[in-house]
Amino acid sequence: MMKIGIMSFAHLHAEAYIRNLRQLPGVEMIGLADDDAARGRHFAAEFAAPLFPSYEALLDAKPDGVIVCSENANHLPLVQLAAAAGVHVLSEKPLATNLADGRALVDACHDAGVILMTAFPMRFSATLRQVKARLDAGDLGQIYCCNTTNQGRMPINERAWFVDKKLAGGGAVMDHTVHLADALRWCLRSEVVEVYAQINHILHAERVEVETGGLIMLTFANGVFASIDCSWSKPLNYPTWGGLTMELISDRGLTVIDAFSQNLTLFQQQPPVNRWLPWGSDANRAMVAEFVAAIREQRETAVTGEDGYRALQITLAAYESAALGQPVRLSVNGGR
Repeated sequence: MMKIGIMSFAHLHAEAYIRNLRQLPGVEMIGLADDDAARGRHFAAEFAAPLFPSYEALLDAKPDGVIVCSENANHLPLVQLAAAAGVHVLSEKPLATNLADGRALVDACHDAGVILMTAFPMRFSATLRQVKARLDAGDLGQIYCCNTTNQGRMPINERAWFVDKKLAGGGAVMDHTVHLADALRWCLRSEVVEVYAQINHILHAERVEVETGGLIMLTFANGVFASIDCSWSKPLNYPTWGGLTMELISDRGLTVIDAFSQNLTLFQQQPPVNRWLPWGSDANRAMVAEFVAAIREQRETAVTGEDGYRALQITLAAYESAALGQPVRLSVNGGR
């Protein structure tokens, strides 16, 4: 029986992951630990899950793997703890809030000989995987450019730390850029060589200090260019937190992708409800299943810590570009 634990319930996705783990055959979700005692007790009670008194106690229970769902700035110490204990890691994104921590995190797992997987569920979206297969087969021809969005509502009501620059590393740009940076690298099989960004604080300026809007332009080594709208531009009562779309313009036409279109819309008067009920495939579950399978098969995961580092590098270059008012160059080797 594969034993998996969850380190911190700071991130909203932990609530999905605990359900995913319990749906997988041959997997035991052994419990959770959280440095916020009240938060830990709340979610342990909500999910009827064992609550360990510390992260060290959770690791002492000898899990095969852990999912790290802490605040972005706190990923590094938790991943280092797990790696030192010889435990495989699936870490929430972005891997860190700066490149030094991101590299230290990747190196800690490499040196310990444990798996480090970055939580990029869009790699496991049935929609994106179908398009990726057609791209690899050459069915769509040469790609010239891409227009992409990962918009959403400001997540202050779900988890307040998302709008705390010290804990999150930034606002909408940090929250939403990494998913599409990774999806584009994966689909195009090319590295980003230049980043140009404009960010602003127009939306929700009275409530938060971090940026809430951003438009990022990427140029890839193969000549393809892409835009990313990463803004928190949806109303606070929008039926879902976020979404992801891609338009791929090629010599054979236009391919449009909506990764979250498989849903029903629920409206209810009392109590008032306006939300989406997904009915399609579950990218989170497929991602967690890949993590478990990689541990069982003693192999690298389909998406790695290095992939997470590259996405973080692109995101931080966007902040630098916005501050300088000019493009920032990156090397295809992952350096500057």
